[in-house]
Amino acid sequence: MPSRTPHVSAGLREFSAPTFALAIALALSFPRTASAGSDPVTGQAYPEVFNVATFASATATAIPIQNGYFDNLVPGVKTNVLVLGSGRHVNEAFASGAVDVGTLGSSPVSLGVSNGLGYEVIFINDVIGAAESLAASERSGIRSVIDLKGKKVAAPFLSTAHYSLLAALRMAGVDPAEVTLIDLQPQDMPAAWRRGDIDAAYVWTPFLEELLQDGGVTVTDSLRLSELGALTADVSVVNKDFAARYPTLVTAYVKALVRTNELINASPDLAAATIARSLDGDALAALAQLVGNRYLRGAEQLTHRYLGADGEPGEFAQTLKSTADFNVRQRALDRAGDLSLYQAAVNSGFLEEALK
Repeated sequence: MPSRTPHVSAGLREFSAPTFALAIALALSFPRTASAGSDPVTGQAYPEVFNVATFASATATAIPIQNGYFDNLVPGVKTNVLVLGSGRHVNEAFASGAVDVGTLGSSPVSLGVSNGLGYEVIFINDVIGAAESLAASERSGIRSVIDLKGKKVAAPFLSTAHYSLLAALRMAGVDPAEVTLIDLQPQDMPAAWRRGDIDAAYVWTPFLEELLQDGGVTVTDSLRLSELGALTADVSVVNKDFAARYPTLVTAYVKALVRTNELINASPDLAAATIARSLDGDALAALAQLVGNRYLRGAEQLTHRYLGADGEPGEFAQTLKSTADFNVRQRALDRAGDLSLYQAAVNSGFLEEALK
């Protein structure tokens, strides 16, 4: 299997999950004094450092890093990328004030918005499909979601995978209390799988492939669940105060994300080769990871089905609201807000500006 964190180009920083505390400490230690330039819209002096967080399995993030799309977004500002273990860690980074923008799944975003982390959604990196699936060990005898009763099933809690697993149980009429649910980070799953500590796991690529290659079978996936109403996605968010001070910098960042999705759609083989080069893996494995998700072009994201535009929130705000309600039922969240809270947390303005 390829290594689990992308190579980070010069001027950017890489951190894996075990060094999360160190990553946050270092991010907070970077100078936040003004750079030589200022935002032409607000006149605010730019910081020297622009801190970006992503999680280790957000594979497509390797493309803008490897191709230098994040380099020199605006003159005089250095971009530092922190590669963390999961969306939960990205939320913790926002809570600590260590990052300005980040990529994480829709389930942790619903939690972050509900808990007042002060960020807003500015881009949908991908709609999750078969790249995130429920894999069961062949020896477990699990062939359907109903078969999970009495079994040990792992997922990274509060992630999109956790949300999808619970949605699959609900749709199959299985009480989660009848399943032993284990909170496990993706990088820890293969070892637990080999030891027989777990019977199944809901997880994303590349860890999913490792389980499937080690006697695993696919039971269901996030593509099937999204078709049944449980949509999940990876999205980019920005601290609202930061965005208000530096809209030109945030727009430049969104342009880099648009460019990434355009490359994936126009030349998936080239995009896969870029990822493979970054991960020291093979292009076929990287391509399999890409085709498992859907990478929306910018114009499609501005439709009512997703972010919406012109001050009219799209259906993605309802997705966040529904996900938050679901997390309340699962006791991962004390209470969800009204739909207006999630509508206010979706800002398509930067994407609109980036596409001009």
